[in-house]
Amino acid sequence: MNEMIHIVNESRRRFLQVGAGLTLALYFRPGPAQTASAPTGEAGDAVLEPNAFVRIGEDNTVTVIVKHLEMGQGVYTGLPTLVAEELDAAWSQLRVEGAPADAKRYNNLLWGPMQGTGGSTATANSFEQLRRAGATARAMLVDAAAQQWKVPAESLSVSAGVVTHPASGRKASFGELVKTAATLPVPSEVKLKDPRDFVFIGKPVIRTDSRAKIQGAAIFTLDLRLPDMLTAVVAHPPRFGAKVKGFDASRAKAVRGVEEVVSIPAGVAVVARDFWAAQKGRNALTVDWNESAAFKLDSATIMAQYRELARQPGAVARKDGDPEAALANAAKVLEAQYEFPFLAHAAMEPMDCVVQLRPDGCEIWNGEQFQTVDQATLANLLGLRPEQVKINMLYAGGSFGRRANPHSDYLVEAAAIAKALGAGPLAGRPIKLVWTREDDMRAGYYRPLYFHSLRAGLDKDGKLLAWQQWIVGQSIMAGTALDGMVKNGIDPTSVEGAANLPYAVPNIQVDLHSPKLAVPVQWWRSVGSTHTAFSTETMIDELAQAAGKDPVQFRLDLLGQHPRHAGVLRLAAAKAGWEQPLTPGKAGERRGRGVAVHESFNSFVAQVAEVTVRADGGFAVDRVVCAVDCGIAINPDIIQAQMEGGIGFGLSAALYSAITFKEGQVEQSNFHDYPLLRLGEMPAVEVYIVPSTEPPTGVGEPGVPPIAPAVANALFAATGQRLRQLPLRLT
Repeated sequence: MNEMIHIVNESRRRFLQVGAGLTLALYFRPGPAQTASAPTGEAGDAVLEPNAFVRIGEDNTVTVIVKHLEMGQGVYTGLPTLVAEELDAAWSQLRVEGAPADAKRYNNLLWGPMQGTGGSTATANSFEQLRRAGATARAMLVDAAAQQWKVPAESLSVSAGVVTHPASGRKASFGELVKTAATLPVPSEVKLKDPRDFVFIGKPVIRTDSRAKIQGAAIFTLDLRLPDMLTAVVAHPPRFGAKVKGFDASRAKAVRGVEEVVSIPAGVAVVARDFWAAQKGRNALTVDWNESAAFKLDSATIMAQYRELARQPGAVARKDGDPEAALANAAKVLEAQYEFPFLAHAAMEPMDCVVQLRPDGCEIWNGEQFQTVDQATLANLLGLRPEQVKINMLYAGGSFGRRANPHSDYLVEAAAIAKALGAGPLAGRPIKLVWTREDDMRAGYYRPLYFHSLRAGLDKDGKLLAWQQWIVGQSIMAGTALDGMVKNGIDPTSVEGAANLPYAVPNIQVDLHSPKLAVPVQWWRSVGSTHTAFSTETMIDELAQAAGKDPVQFRLDLLGQHPRHAGVLRLAAAKAGWEQPLTPGKAGERRGRGVAVHESFNSFVAQVAEVTVRADGGFAVDRVVCAVDCGIAINPDIIQAQMEGGIGFGLSAALYSAITFKEGQVEQSNFHDYPLLRLGEMPAVEVYIVPSTEPPTGVGEPGVPPIAPAVANALFAATGQRLRQLPLRLT
């Protein structure tokens, strides 16, 4: 880490990697005692289990229990790296299991008493915790060797899973020391390594889930097969807010394989022996919907209403100085409005889960992201205690926030189906709920639609004098278990990236309106920064032009109090050759370069995008240079992959994606009308990681926000057009 980590990516090869993920993890064991009292396996082998995260067997395997969901982001590699580092294990001896739902042992330390994955917190909250878990196990193994060999513990060394006494040449593997180590007390304090001695941290290692995925052995929810399991699909209402008035199940029940049709709060469920029978049954089902309270607005109508709201004062998220007075005295005032559509998460694996009700509780299998919330919600639905809801965490094929649903929507559907079958002959059988892509697009939860209005002023010397911003969009937090985070009318997820604008401006005000609609919304990869970064970074570009200054230098002049923002900006600009002219395109083509910098989830990312605009008005993003400061880089390869994946994900929204409503109905249904970026459209990407000794921060989301404004600014450089609406369209 003494030199700049420079990774030039073959991003076309890597782009699709980010959506994958999954490992079957169904091992459960009672909580560990404060002394490791030599628990034994089926064959009577001793096991060293000093804490909730590490288990070492006499067969020399080291099992790391990971409390966070692996959904393609690499957490099943990054977190075991922390254990392996302090344990001094060999990478080849590591095995990974997903943790059961148990917030007492597997709490997300940045969320309070709650287990779950999201907000790019997995590494940040686990960094010291898992290092200590590994160091504790190492200390016990060393003490065991010292006891057996009757030598001082400090005379021993550990490397690649072997404890050595250099003076005598004696060696022992971890497995050979387990039986003795398991009888020793668990130390209350351990010493962690000096970063200078890191073996794994800061270096690429082979992903622990790669082999299973390549071989097709990785188990996703759809792969899970349980005895007597049934499959269910749900007919959802065509408009949000509609309810079942009645249904005719006769034709559905006539489909071979269909076992039952039941009404649940979310719609009508068809339960069958397999998916295709359930799907055919649903297609044959006739449902009469009561739409008296249904949502019936168009997207254009919503946006018009939002525009009106933005003309009025809202809840104040930030106010410094007197922006009104400053703007009245400004030498130049710029105004702009920005529009952002609803967005679907569109993960490769749509929503699915398996549920089984038993007399003593409920058991769930799925790509589980929100354990504590889901346990509590299902317990309330089923009349159980949360601890009676057992959750087995499988891999997930992407999520982008969707599986951390604040209402546990698809899990509630599955449990409601199982409950509805509880009095009949199908009672107690496992139920696999499967959502199709169309269900996911039309009956899911969305990134809210937003409207921004901005006014900013420069003084006579071209310095930023004032900034006023009005943001209009639904609150994600309001009405959920996280409602308490809404303070004085401000949902922090609506204004993040704007209320904490890093640029030095003496007069600033950010107002928020949070209208209520019947469209269900939730967080989407990088949450509020998905829209705030675009409005702020394109406006900053406009201000730089109005001031007659270079866009990079204009930003740097305003970032004196934010050295990490400035650091990634300088690095990205230097590596992109910002000072050098672009290579000209072919005849009739125009080329441009744009920049953006943004902080999200305590990580700092700057990106420079290069575009080529064709004579017919079409354009391509050719190259993206990305610089990231995420503190200590645990695994540079995973950071690289997540930056690439975030850029690809963000480009989909920048260039293509939008969920639109017509008379209350979602107009999109699948990837033909909700397109994602294709592999051949992925630009060449270069990722540069700033060396740092700061604690590690997240990388799953921060790569997304800067790409859309960087591309929009590049298109301006090429064409002179300012684009203020996503997805981007040149005129």
